[in-house]
Amino acid sequence: MTTHISSVVFGSKKLFKHQFTKKEFVQDHQSWKELFLAARNKQVLISGRKDAAAGNFVFTYQPDTNDLHMTSLSGEVVTFSNVVFPYGQEQINQTVLRQRKCKDKKANGKPISWSVEDHVDYYIIKCLLDVEEEVLVNFSTSDGVIGVDCNVDHFAWTDVSKDGNFLESGTFSFTLNKKTNSQSTKILEAEAIALVDVAVQKNKPIVMEDIDTTLSKTGDAYGNKKANRLKSIFAYRKMAQAIKSRAQKMGIAVIVVNPAYTSITGKLKYMRKFGISIHQAASYTIGRKGLGYKEKAPQVLRHHIVRHPLPYWKQWWALNKKLHVRTEMFYQLFDVNKPSGNINLTHKELTEKESKHLKKAFA
Repeated sequence: MTTHISSVVFGSKKLFKHQFTKKEFVQDHQSWKELFLAARNKQVLISGRKDAAAGNFVFTYQPDTNDLHMTSLSGEVVTFSNVVFPYGQEQINQTVLRQRKCKDKKANGKPISWSVEDHVDYYIIKCLLDVEEEVLVNFSTSDGVIGVDCNVDHFAWTDVSKDGNFLESGTFSFTLNKKTNSQSTKILEAEAIALVDVAVQKNKPIVMEDIDTTLSKTGDAYGNKKANRLKSIFAYRKMAQAIKSRAQKMGIAVIVVNPAYTSITGKLKYMRKFGISIHQAASYTIGRKGLGYKEKAPQVLRHHIVRHPLPYWKQWWALNKKLHVRTEMFYQLFDVNKPSGNINLTHKELTEKESKHLKKAFA
């Protein structure tokens, strides 16, 4: 029993195991106990009650002074001074004041939950309350849209005009490698804020891929394929959640489209034309798709497509399969801006394997 690891451990299993596996803690169990108890008691979350005067029987917030009072089990009152929030301060103040004035709290009261995290040198205080959905959401595409392509290490975005023309493009990079779920969430939320701010500044809705259909992007070439796939799906869903949550708060609509072949379309048509990355080109295609545009193949490649019985969107797949060469060689085979040009199947920098593949594909 002394070495038994419970299925649920408050304070983390990893730290619990350290009392048996780390030499310094085996020799000095008291130091481990102090560290473990500190981890167990690091955070307190008190759920709100709608029948409480301040929405909570333990915490009371004063909007006029920004002081938060916490009543302990012994009756002692602990005061956190100057508790302000960078986002949602007005909503918190309104909810607290409304709760105080509410006469029939059991019927119309609003619970207000509070969380306090002890980080030794400072505290992180969170207020949790129900927020009514923003009714003034911008769904209008009359000025265009912001197309977004989600990737495991960055968001690619493109500003698309109402006529489907390219205006501007950029990326927001991040790394989720070796990050905990909590760290990943905070990183994605920060980048989602920056991304949605672009849409707010340009007063345009966001068009992004339907994450549930983005299975072709998931997975990793190395390691456990099933574990990598699940990890990627989790990351993409976190991205979608972060973007949609921030957009809702800022009154920006999010339109989702099927992302099938958007990367291929962007690579074949727009990557070289605008001098952007393949992911930025994909975001441009996603934006155009949200505006209702259907992508036609460049004229220089159009007569190489087997048009029947493939639907138009799957013709891109067939064309990409034929032009299966290194990215750096791709645009050296043809000029997308010269409709009457031909594909150079004998380029001197093609490998023998690529040359054989092209000759067979375009025979």
